[in-house]
Amino acid sequence: MTHPYAQQPDHAFWRQAVADPAAQDIGLVDPVVAPAFHIDRHQRIATAGSCFAEHVARHLRQAGVRPFITEQAHPIVPAAVAQAFGYGQFCARYGNVYTSRQLLQLMLRAFGEFTPADSAWPTPQGRWIDPFRPRVHPDGFYSRAELEADREIHFDSVRRMFAQVDVLVFTLGLTETWASREDGAVYPVCPGVLGSQFDPQRHELLNLGVDEVVDDVSRVIELLSYINPGARLVLTVSPVPLVATAGYRHVMVATSYSKSVLRVAAERLSREWRGVAYFPSYEIITGHYHQGRYFAPDLRSVTDEGVNHVMRLFLHHYLGLQPAASGTAHLSQAAPAMDRRTEELIKVTQTHCDEEALCR
Repeated sequence: MTHPYAQQPDHAFWRQAVADPAAQDIGLVDPVVAPAFHIDRHQRIATAGSCFAEHVARHLRQAGVRPFITEQAHPIVPAAVAQAFGYGQFCARYGNVYTSRQLLQLMLRAFGEFTPADSAWPTPQGRWIDPFRPRVHPDGFYSRAELEADREIHFDSVRRMFAQVDVLVFTLGLTETWASREDGAVYPVCPGVLGSQFDPQRHELLNLGVDEVVDDVSRVIELLSYINPGARLVLTVSPVPLVATAGYRHVMVATSYSKSVLRVAAERLSREWRGVAYFPSYEIITGHYHQGRYFAPDLRSVTDEGVNHVMRLFLHHYLGLQPAASGTAHLSQAAPAMDRRTEELIKVTQTHCDEEALCR
């Protein structure tokens, strides 16, 4: 007898693709089958998205691939100061872009197609905060005019990114987002957390569904194809759980919903659009084959070992760079206790995440 499974390759079977490799070394598990396209290491590669997206730019630099940066600090500014002001975190200083709606509105705002009414938040200290980049200036801008001048420079950098980028790697992070009831402008964090005051008459919680995410990203693709026809898009889903939910469900349930929506949306987009690929960083980190080793003791932060696994496969499959030795331990070995070295590893992989402001 014959059947459709008889001719399937090893990657289609759990034992051959997951169980057997993981028994030897968890770093051997490789869920990437056929990359949608190849990326030349000399092409302009930009990153955007949730906190996990920051790891992509860091590992590109470590691999000798120069990330595409359009908004740079002045050469005399010390590296630590530049980092504190958001330079080098992503291609431009847009900070965390957690949702599909936020990416779309960033694009529309930069090209003058959308101007939110809520454009600046005053602080009790007399400073000003950009509602859509609340951490871009650690102490706030000295005046509203300074904020607006800095925003124009930023928008110019965003326009150049979209116009010149060859490959944009966008990490979908969340479906929950707070929006203005006046014009639908979405914020990276809830008003009142990093500035302004929360007002239920002015602010509402949105929890995007699959169709909404697909529609948002599809509009980005359509606009990008007009601005920059040769640009391609790599979608990933952040494996990092929600730090908190504003809904009435358990945070684990809310996380499951959010990641499921984003994963299905990414699948649809990669099937429906040419030049759009899905990279399975979510599956690499959340797969139980590593028995929890890729999450830190807080059960949320991704360890350096997990990030290395993701980026090793991305660099190998998409850029043709040979991965280094996995360096991962066999599952038969017990996970080490929390020690100074482990704490340092966690510090290394910490990101500048707006969502962390919700922690208590």
